[in-house]
Amino acid sequence: MTILVTGATGSVGRLLVDELVEAGAPVRALTVNPVKAALPEQVEVAKGYLGKPETLPEALKGIETVYLAPLAAKVDDFVKLAKDAGVRRVVALSGSNADDPVENSSGVDYAIIEKAVREAGFDWTFLRPGAFMNNTLGWAGTIKAERVVREAYPESRMTPIDLADIAAVAAHVILTDGHVGKKHTLSGPEAISQREQVAAISAALGEEVVFQELTREEANKQWAAAGIPAEIAEWLLDGFAYFTENPDKPTGVVQELTGRPGVTYAEWAVTNVEAFR
Repeated sequence: MTILVTGATGSVGRLLVDELVEAGAPVRALTVNPVKAALPEQVEVAKGYLGKPETLPEALKGIETVYLAPLAAKVDDFVKLAKDAGVRRVVALSGSNADDPVENSSGVDYAIIEKAVREAGFDWTFLRPGAFMNNTLGWAGTIKAERVVREAYPESRMTPIDLADIAAVAAHVILTDGHVGKKHTLSGPEAISQREQVAAISAALGEEVVFQELTREEANKQWAAAGIPAEIAEWLLDGFAYFTENPDKPTGVVQELTGRPGVTYAEWAVTNVEAFR
């Protein structure tokens, strides 16, 4: 049966399309701009977007399994249309903070998505990554200009994951049995501090990048200047503070499901070094 990948040109969805094609699975990719998407020729392309439910009925025809990109605002529309179309299985991208989420956190939307999918009666699996390695691409501007990163909580130790590892797990879950009703919490293979991440970028560049520690107040001002809402900044800083006192631990799920270790941050930094040069 053909697998519908929603958000097929998104950060995880595009990588998942490649994983499924490589495995020889039939794929239908939902994308706003089929020409610009430049998807592999083996892929059936459906023009549409989760945020425009009127585009979904055609895309859902004949589909049994859907990879669901996260869009809480329209998830109720999706589940109704998917049920009407006869979809049986939904593998949804969620987050590690979906249980009892803090107000103003991303977990609020993830909880909404999971609840809607679960209550609709699909055979569901939830993929729950934590921090993404790609989040640190936000440092590229000051690294390029000044070879410096300015953040609070340099010793905050988290387990960021490479997007490709999320896609590999998603493909495995879609193509194998035994995952119905599972909440897979995904992480990178190591706990690493913000200071150590900057050191890894420095090593990849072959040039020193300085970590300049900010106070919480200074970090708030910096993020406000970048347009980040105050409540979001507070939630993020609370997270960094928490993981300073309570270092995160790898879950091991990527290796357990794919049979290989996940990408380390140092490997990710080498692969993405041009973003910082």
